[in-house]
Amino acid sequence: MMPAFQAPAWLVGCGNMAGAMVEGWRGAGLDFAGVTVIRPSGRPVEGVRTVTQYPDEMPNLVMLGFKPQKLDEVAPHLAPLVAAGTVIVSLLAGVEIASLRVRFPDARSIVRSLPNLPVAIGEGVIPLFGDGDAVHEIVELMRPLGMVIATGDESALAGIGAIAGAGPAYVARFAEALAQAGRAHGVTADAMPIALQTMSGSAALMQATGEDGAALSRRVASPGGTTEAGLAVLDRDSALDGLVEETIAAAIRRGHELAATAAVEHRAPLA
Repeated sequence: MMPAFQAPAWLVGCGNMAGAMVEGWRGAGLDFAGVTVIRPSGRPVEGVRTVTQYPDEMPNLVMLGFKPQKLDEVAPHLAPLVAAGTVIVSLLAGVEIASLRVRFPDARSIVRSLPNLPVAIGEGVIPLFGDGDAVHEIVELMRPLGMVIATGDESALAGIGAIAGAGPAYVARFAEALAQAGRAHGVTADAMPIALQTMSGSAALMQATGEDGAALSRRVASPGGTTEAGLAVLDRDSALDGLVEETIAAAIRRGHELAATAAVEHRAPLA
């Protein structure tokens, strides 16, 4: 059975990630009756009622889809409309449940989610952590968007988010680097399609066979061959592993900084 929104449902803000989720739900055939997007610009969201002010109703579901830095602009106006039956789903990177609970004390349940952009085509990764009793409901709502991971450890969200949430940006950069290297060696207009097909095909093969990266690398690289020569560069002084570890650590560190900022800001009474 197709999951459904617990109407009335509000999407407060509809930026890149929330917009990608709407696209994924639309592609899966979810019914947006009873769903309202609330955004100051009033810019319409295809197939979904879009307004600039909060409707005259008490929402059952509120999804926070704006930038984390906007939380204390939004919360004072939104909090009085959050009742004991309201479930809040937060897409705000770095803003922990404790910080959200202070701002929305009456919410039935608060669930954090750090999805990634492939949710737009139903191929996303959607980690979840929440308080209260609504996590299972949100798991079902997210299933059409890809792989849903409900964790019992909020700190795990940072790691999953750094890999899956930020990962598409890193993968896209690697694809561009691969294509650029191809162009430097005579590949012209087809460099990016070749790079993308190589990456998607390799990922599909690993999923189909269950092989890890090391196993597939061994299968591709003949002793003394061209692939082995390239791998020697990536493996020199653990260059690739070190670069990726540094990249993920930077993303997690920034998440901790955002969490600390949100925690400090909510110590003062909200105006």
